[in-house]
Amino acid sequence: MELARTAVFRGVKDLSMETYPKPKASPGKVVMKVTACAICTWEQRVYSGVKEVVFPFIGGHEISGEIVAVGTGVNPEYWQIGDKVVYGAGMVCGDCYFCKIGQEQNCQHFDHSKQLEGLPHKGMGGFSEYMVCDPRFLFHYERVSPEEAALTEPLSCVIHSCETANIQYGDTVVIIGCGIMGLLHTQLAIKSGARVICSDMNDQRLALAKSLGAHHIVNPQKADLKTSVMELTQGVGAQVVFDTTPVHQVAAEAVTLLAQLGCLVLYSSFYPDEPIGVSPDRLHKRGTRIVGTANSNSRDFVRATQLISQGIIDVSPFISQIYSFDDIHLAMEKAISGENYRVVVNMQERKA
Repeated sequence: MELARTAVFRGVKDLSMETYPKPKASPGKVVMKVTACAICTWEQRVYSGVKEVVFPFIGGHEISGEIVAVGTGVNPEYWQIGDKVVYGAGMVCGDCYFCKIGQEQNCQHFDHSKQLEGLPHKGMGGFSEYMVCDPRFLFHYERVSPEEAALTEPLSCVIHSCETANIQYGDTVVIIGCGIMGLLHTQLAIKSGARVICSDMNDQRLALAKSLGAHHIVNPQKADLKTSVMELTQGVGAQVVFDTTPVHQVAAEAVTLLAQLGCLVLYSSFYPDEPIGVSPDRLHKRGTRIVGTANSNSRDFVRATQLISQGIIDVSPFISQIYSFDDIHLAMEKAISGENYRVVVNMQERKA
C-alpha cells in the first residue's frame, strides 16, 4: 500500500508528521497532489493556541495542486490528469439558504473541521500530500508557480471584500494595515479607480504599499491618521475604509475617517473580540455603513484565478519564504514570528 504524508496539529505548538494511505479517486471525485500550501494567519493562530480547534486537526487551506487521478462520472471535458488547480470553498455545506443563493462564504454550516474523504483526521487538509476533491471546489490556473497560485484563496477573500464595499471611480479608500491582506486590498482598490491611502506602523510595509501604487502612506506613530485623511480629502473623509487589523480600538477609530455615506469594512477577525463604542445617531445622520466580510465564494475564486494567471495582480511580493514539506515546523515558526507576509510550503519538495 502506497503511503502519503500529512502534518497534523496534535496540540498547541505540536505539529507532527503522519502517514496515511494514498487515496484513490472515488466516483465523481478527483485526487489532487498538493503542490503548495501557504500558511494563513488562521493556521498560525491554531498553532499558537489563539484559535481553538479540536485536536487532532489537519490545517492548510491556501492550496494549489495538480490532478493525478480522475474518478468515474467526472466530466473529462473540464477535468483531466495533469490539470493545475487551486482548491477553495470546500468547507461549505452546499445545501443551506446562503449556499443555494451563491453566497457560500456565509454558509450557515461553514465548517473548518470537516472530515474530508481520504484523510485520517478532520480539518481543511492542505498540509497533506494528496487530497480527494469534489471538482466543484477546484479552479484551473496557469502561467504562475504553485507557490503564487496558493495565494488565490486570500485574493478571493479580498475580491469579496472590495465588492462588498462597492468602490467607485474617484473614491478615496483608506486601508489600515499593510500585511498581505491590506496590500491585496491596495492593488484591487487602485485597479478600481480609487485614490488609496495606506496606514501602517511599519515603514518597510508602507514602502511596499507605495511601490505597489498607493497614492499616500501614513505611519500613525508619526502622523495622526484622521488629520492626514481629512487634509487629503479637503475635510470630506474617505468613501471606503478597510480595517485589516485584529485590533478593536483601530476599528473604533476607523469609523471617524469616513465621509458621509461612507463604508467601513471590518475584514479581519478580532482577537480579543471586544465591543467598540460608536454613536448610533452619527451613523444615522451620516448614512454610514459598517459591514463585515469573511471568506469567499466560487465566483470570487474564478476571478482570483484569472487575475493571478493573467498577471493582472502580482502576488509574488507577498511570498516571503518557501520551505520544503520536511521543514514545515520551521515554516510555521517563521510564519508566527510576524515578520513575513506569507510563508509557503512546497508540499512535494524534499530536503537534500
